[in-house]
Amino acid sequence: MSGFQDTQPTPIGADDAGLADFRCERPGEVLALLRQVRDAEAPVALSTPSGASFSASLWSIDAERGALSLEVERADPALAGVVDGNEATAVTYLDAIKLQFDLDGLVLVRGPRATALQCRLPRWIYRFQRRTAFRVRTPERAGPSAALRHPAMPEMRLALRVCDISLGGCGLLLPADVPPLPLGIVMQGVALTLDDATRLDVSLRLQHASSLQAADGSHAGLRLGCELLALSPDDLRRLQRYIDLTQRRRRLLSLD
Repeated sequence: MSGFQDTQPTPIGADDAGLADFRCERPGEVLALLRQVRDAEAPVALSTPSGASFSASLWSIDAERGALSLEVERADPALAGVVDGNEATAVTYLDAIKLQFDLDGLVLVRGPRATALQCRLPRWIYRFQRRTAFRVRTPERAGPSAALRHPAMPEMRLALRVCDISLGGCGLLLPADVPPLPLGIVMQGVALTLDDATRLDVSLRLQHASSLQAADGSHAGLRLGCELLALSPDDLRRLQRYIDLTQRRRRLLSLD
């Protein structure tokens, strides 16, 4: 599935109240989204609670019977385990929107030309922004900040400006006079203050660092590209709202 990013299901607990804003549960909305997936021939990644995963494509939608059919590879060794488990989670994309839904009542049907996995229509579908999409630049003045201790020098407290952020990560500005951080390190207990109403306690993994230049050509520091790790559903919802609001504000100000 080349180029198909972030096919791992977003963690959803038994109490998913924090993800209510992302859930589509009206039957008409659910059917409309599924038809878009079918018509776009979008790849669908299926995974099971046991850890098996494979790809499929949405073949047909029977609204009257409340059933779906997905075409799968006949020889895929993961098929038997999926059917035995009788449930799977599907992840697919429509442009920059990640769709996730559960599949129940799985039945494998082998035909002369194709193999299909049949199941019940999902009761709801979650819509998430793709992790790599909708990265918004934050205001330079009185903008978001990340408070943490320097991993190599715990006595040094840092307050780094957040220059951009998405659902999956953020960019931090490390001043030139601050010792660099090792790539790959996981920083625990980072207080991410986005605005007066949005403060998240997060863990960050440093993925990459790039040099920044000042207007006069001198070294201005580093941009640290960080991955946000294991956000709770409530924090994910609050971050989504902040990104949406920031995006709307920038468009009104014609900054993007």
